[in-house]
Amino acid sequence: MIIKIFTAGGTIDKDYASKAGVYNFEISEPAIKRILNNANPDFQFEVASLFKKDSLDMTMEDRQVIYDACRNESTNKIIITHGTDTMIETAKKLNSIKNKVIILVGSSRPAKFSDSDAPFNIGTAIGAINIINKGVYISMNGKIQSWNNVRKNSETGKFEEIK
Repeated sequence: MIIKIFTAGGTIDKDYASKAGVYNFEISEPAIKRILNNANPDFQFEVASLFKKDSLDMTMEDRQVIYDACRNESTNKIIITHGTDTMIETAKKLNSIKNKVIILVGSSRPAKFSDSDAPFNIGTAIGAINIINKGVYISMNGKIQSWNNVRKNSETGKFEEIK
């Protein structure tokens, strides 16, 4: 099994720095590569960084880049690390790709933080990618949910099923 991983930035890849009392962040190297290497998985994966952006800064052109990368990828198992604020918008764009399993995953706290949910969310995505049907999914908070049946609760930061 080969899993293709595209990275787009987001909180999962953020690294915070303080300069003269001012706190800011930058999107650093893809966290998923380090997380998977530390896990010593028994499958092959390839990581390609598409860009390093906060998802609130993503444009329709950026989503087209992600779409084209997924559509043109020969592997049918794809994970995309992405910021949580607009991952549903990107999932909607990807929905017309019917012959692949595509899972978007992110985190509420940067992977570099000791209390980050990134490894858990990535592990959930990896565990699910071999058993779910083709389609586009969101992996957050220990659940794999169809992109069109979930919303981000702005108060809790969690992804909830639409009822």
